[in-house]
Amino acid sequence: MLGLVFTEFVELVEEKFSPEVADAVLTEVAPANGGAYTAVGYYPHEEMVGMVVALSGRTGVPVPDLIKGFGGHLLGRFAQAHAPMFARHDNFFDFVASIDGEIHVEVRKLYDRAALPRFSVVSRDASVMKLLYQSPRALELLAQGLLEAAAAHYGESVDVSHEPCDGPAGAGVLFTLARRGA
Repeated sequence: MLGLVFTEFVELVEEKFSPEVADAVLTEVAPANGGAYTAVGYYPHEEMVGMVVALSGRTGVPVPDLIKGFGGHLLGRFAQAHAPMFARHDNFFDFVASIDGEIHVEVRKLYDRAALPRFSVVSRDASVMKLLYQSPRALELLAQGLLEAAAAHYGESVDVSHEPCDGPAGAGVLFTLARRGA
């Protein structure tokens, strides 16, 4: 998993909880690198899972809430760091439709070893988009947090739900993005 995800997670823990909680989580997980992550490094995703579980144990915040919240945090950071990429799209659905064909292409230019999930638009109309998420890491809650925050970034009210899917494009998670009031 890309180190940027790890560095952002540690920063989020420091901001939302405290540097002491971040240190305690890293001590409990005891990663091989001692918790010295770099944004351009690559680390086992199991370490991230361990950190989220340890944080949940220390704070009492359920793991799913932490993962979705982290997704929202990441989207905010991405929107700051890559504002032109977000500005190219007029609305949330157009932005989501660009994930694999534009955004992930750019990510791979910067991080050639990044193992990114796949996002395929299954169907779309003015009010509902169906999106197939496929990843061996099964981080659909992180994706949900990213999607919910992206909708908010574009000023849109969108309900985001998901369910397991085993269709012609393969197994994954099918997201339903429904604009409210549309």
